[in-house]
Amino acid sequence: ACVRDGIKPDRGAPQARPEALPADLVQLLITRVGLAEPEVAAMSKAEAVERLNRYWTEGR
Repeated sequence: ACVRDGIKPDRGAPQARPEALPADLVQLLITRVGLAEPEVAAMSKAEAVERLNRYWTEGR
């Protein structure tokens, strides 16, 4: 079908999240703030930055 139509089929490769968290932000949230990796993975970039800012300003 792809030869005839010229369209490559979806092979199920994982798609990158449109707003992936920077690695250093993830590392700080896990090691400094003490969050679990699944909790960090579920956050948007804005949520992650807000959580880290709260840690720096309030210490929690």
